[in-house]
Amino acid sequence: MTDETTLVIFGASGDLTSRLLLPALGQLLLQEPGRTVRLVGASVADWSDDEWRKVVRAAFRTVGAGEAIVRRVDAEYVKADITRAADLKAVLKGRSAPLALYFAVPPAIAQAACEALATTGVPAGTVLALEKPFGSDEASAHALNQTLAGFVPESQVFRVDHFLGRSTTLNLLGARFANRVIEPVWSAEHIESVSIVYDEALTLEGRAGYYDKAGAFVDMIQSHLLQVLAVLAMEQPATLDEVDFRAATSAVLRATEVWDDNPVHSSRRARYTAGRIGDRDVPSYVDEPGVDPSRQTETLARATFEVRNARWTGVPFTLQSGKALGSPATEIVARFRPVRHLPTGLTGPAEGAVLRFSLGPDRMSLELNVNGGEDPFVLERATLTAELGEGALKAYAEVLSCVLDGDPVLSVRGDAAEQCWRIIQPILDAWRRGDVPLEDYPAGSQGPADWPALH
Repeated sequence: MTDETTLVIFGASGDLTSRLLLPALGQLLLQEPGRTVRLVGASVADWSDDEWRKVVRAAFRTVGAGEAIVRRVDAEYVKADITRAADLKAVLKGRSAPLALYFAVPPAIAQAACEALATTGVPAGTVLALEKPFGSDEASAHALNQTLAGFVPESQVFRVDHFLGRSTTLNLLGARFANRVIEPVWSAEHIESVSIVYDEALTLEGRAGYYDKAGAFVDMIQSHLLQVLAVLAMEQPATLDEVDFRAATSAVLRATEVWDDNPVHSSRRARYTAGRIGDRDVPSYVDEPGVDPSRQTETLARATFEVRNARWTGVPFTLQSGKALGSPATEIVARFRPVRHLPTGLTGPAEGAVLRFSLGPDRMSLELNVNGGEDPFVLERATLTAELGEGALKAYAEVLSCVLDGDPVLSVRGDAAEQCWRIIQPILDAWRRGDVPLEDYPAGSQGPADWPALH
């Protein structure tokens, strides 16, 4: 842990800062009494230092970080347009390592700021943290990576994906690599299919400015869920340091392709119409403020991929994410193949075992076939469940801890960011051509009625 770091938040007046970053910082300081931070807020808002400190104080209160924690933060505010080199120079004047620059701004602004930083330079050892999406396609992601490589080494670039929060990731790794009953069967020989689902009851929630341009596919599958796939399917690394771990996940992404090379048959998309979720009525997506119906933005996306290597060829990995869904699931489901032979005399269904990882709260369950209670010759289903550790820190606090300490192990490597765009591009192209119809589903439902269940 680095005891004192200067953290500069670009986009200090934005929602991401007040809703996620500052509470995460408050929680981090609450858990680590030896850590102090010089906190610099920068944005175009005409704020004073006192106004910025009020925002910090209010955000800290949401996680129980009181005045004693606030006093450990030396907070100041600089009004700046970070796309201008002169303004960036003013923000960074007199600052030295350890220094972390967090871009809590839209991707286009972050890219413009990085281009400006390439001309001004940054103090040696400076860490850059950028939110997804990283570029808008493979070519733009590559261009951004080239820009970054011009003034900071790759080990100092944090492409933030909070789905790689330490506790969730390590729970997956621990279950797989620390158990002989799981690791030897974690392959196509034994696993029939894998599903990674992140469905939400939440609707647009005022995010039309970003979401209506991105949609569910780019917002969730292109980044978060492909990263989870990479962790699930990776070969066992020698260590969990940044070199070994990120090399293993990147190798998975390089081997990943659209299932059967058929983006039309391997993807589906849909958009919610008016409905009811819990006790509230929800308008149709196209009637939400800020939505342009002509964009044909999907709010539910499903796509199936294949990891074409010796371990996984032949196993479909189906990724799904959507909004405004009833009884939403957030889980990873590995379905094992049935046994090759069932002894004569045992009756009842004998489908393969199912291993589930629930994401928030973290939980693992294993569905098995066992002898029935009334008739021991009749098989029935039993489920073993274990609660997994959530970790002391929430996802964004874990991410921020790594950023402040300069530990990139759970950040997305540059080539991996490019690969994620490469993987999904055939599907994006098919959707833009209209080859895959945009279906409808009522808000509060489980999606279109004819979509097969994944969980």
